[in-house]
Amino acid sequence: MRSVARDSHVSLNTVQYWVRRAGTKRLDRVDFSDHRPGPRMGANRTSQQTEDLVLEIRRELKENSPLGEFGATAIHRELVASQQNPVPSVRTIGRILERRGALDGKYRIRRPAPPLGWYLPDVADGQAELDSFDFIEDLLLEGGPLCDILTAISLHGALASAWPFPGTPRASWTLERILQRWTQIGLPTYAQFDNHTRFQGPHQYPDAIGRIIRACLQLGVIPVFVPPGETGFQASIESFNGRWQQSVWKRFHFESFESLVCQSRQFITAHRKKNSRRISQAPDRHPFPETWQFRLRAPVSGRIVYLRRTNEHGYVKVLGHTFLADTTWPHRLVRCEVLLDRDCIQFFALRRRQPSFQPLLNHVAYHFPNKPPSR
Repeated sequence: MRSVARDSHVSLNTVQYWVRRAGTKRLDRVDFSDHRPGPRMGANRTSQQTEDLVLEIRRELKENSPLGEFGATAIHRELVASQQNPVPSVRTIGRILERRGALDGKYRIRRPAPPLGWYLPDVADGQAELDSFDFIEDLLLEGGPLCDILTAISLHGALASAWPFPGTPRASWTLERILQRWTQIGLPTYAQFDNHTRFQGPHQYPDAIGRIIRACLQLGVIPVFVPPGETGFQASIESFNGRWQQSVWKRFHFESFESLVCQSRQFITAHRKKNSRRISQAPDRHPFPETWQFRLRAPVSGRIVYLRRTNEHGYVKVLGHTFLADTTWPHRLVRCEVLLDRDCIQFFALRRRQPSFQPLLNHVAYHFPNKPPSR
């Protein structure tokens, strides 16, 4: 190992790291792509404990200092007096205050992004998987029809699927493709959709849910609907849609619809192979019931989740009705959980700035009539 280190102009520790990562494989066959280059944290980065201590001293000085000084110089002076080791420099303390948004000046604070699926606690904790579904619409084949592409990807595992359709697909075809995916790879805990009628059902009637929601509830999958016009909630599926178009649609000229289907299948196979490690580390999926059959007119039970933003008075619209979430929570995000078995709707507060802070705002009585679905 020392001779390899000398020949490669690296340290012995680096060679030992290579050997540990390689195991029984040759070095040129080891996949190092799951680690970003460089250390996880800079060697000169101030520790989290020191940053918290700086903020605590600033707060105490601001409230109790006889001089009324609580800037970087005063904090440095206090750290030296309390014999802390090590003591950051005045400039470092200033950067800590700026980074943590503790300065009096009006600067934009770039807060860290919330975890994946932050609006669903078990998904954010990595205990549950979520499948997102969307459509790429109106792709025109030369001399052929407009095509729509139904796409799907799991949030933690990046397990992708894509199904081209010559024309505008109906909800029945969409459900067939969703069930085909779940039959092959298993059921997620959540299935996330936008508010298109193909996913949600007709919008002109209250208490109307489509066949896709009914199938999810019968399988024990919780359907989730993102807020209309909000960005971020569909980021994973939108990113995959862009990747599919760049790698399939824009790279090749398709003489027929069948050639598009073939190229899309090749891309999905390569995408799954590339993300095989991430797929294997994703939360477990549930087995698809062997004897299950979809019953369109069966009574519904279970839970439906709607992510919505309240209006200026704290009300939200769910299933064609307007409900009060909280008058003190106007123009804010809420998670509306329709509990069909308990005949109520619960409203939880959501904040990207505090993703773990999701208190219950209100719960209202609601009884779903279980009327037959419209065709």
